[in-house]
Amino acid sequence: MSVVSLQEDISVAYLGPAGSYTHEAAQERFVGNNFAYKPYASISDIFDAVESRRTTCGIVPFENSTFGSVVTTLDCFIGSKLRISAEAYLPVHHNLLSKSKLSELKKVYSHPQALGQCKKWLATHLPGVALVEVASTSYAAELAKEDPEAAAIASLMCAELYSLNVIERDIEDGKNNTTRFFILGGSTSTRTGDDKTYFLFTVDHRKPGALCDALKVFKDHEINLTKIDSRPSQQRPWHYAFFVEFQGHLEDENVQGALEKLKELCPNAKELGSYPNQRPKEDTY
Repeated sequence: MSVVSLQEDISVAYLGPAGSYTHEAAQERFVGNNFAYKPYASISDIFDAVESRRTTCGIVPFENSTFGSVVTTLDCFIGSKLRISAEAYLPVHHNLLSKSKLSELKKVYSHPQALGQCKKWLATHLPGVALVEVASTSYAAELAKEDPEAAAIASLMCAELYSLNVIERDIEDGKNNTTRFFILGGSTSTRTGDDKTYFLFTVDHRKPGALCDALKVFKDHEINLTKIDSRPSQQRPWHYAFFVEFQGHLEDENVQGALEKLKELCPNAKELGSYPNQRPKEDTY
């Protein structure tokens, strides 16, 4: 993961409390005494903090290699004016933390993503135990600290911070489990020659082939799509926003041509930012 180190003070909003994987990603991405890490209770709170300039920037989980997209982050982008300035990757190893023994557990707290990334292990080793979704893995550790019948799926950092025992290490289903994060700010990154861009658009669902027409624009301009998602548009029922990530930068000539055409075709179209490609070299599309 590349790091940022600046001379002036910068505040970084992350999904708290302390010990979350987002906190860990923030510490790896922003290195030095000039950075103040500020915890927030939800992903939407991070967006609000950056938009209102209570923090300089924010870091949010975007997708996991095992369990897919973080839909809360996608939903926040729909109404936001923030831009993505960078991405970061963090290998994630989940641990079962508790003050009790495995046989004494009646519930497991964690973020929905963490529960999903460990579902095979949980089904095998804790069948019938209640799985309780909470706002973050570190908040799960806080709850497990006060509940003798509970455990949390969280980081080893949380075991130390919240005085919990490590019942089992590395319980994630995918041993190459990795989470990708976006760095949020008011502007996008400059062109490097190896960049990706994130873009949001809607189509007229009443028109046959409207989505196909929009996606064909990328092919016509020789742009390689690397990811696509859809979410309710928040405009009206059964209407969707589409998110696409592709190789290239907003300053590239072919990208500019494609986005101009998309803005002609699509009722709503929004550039969410360009950022240097940080995908580990051993990972391929």
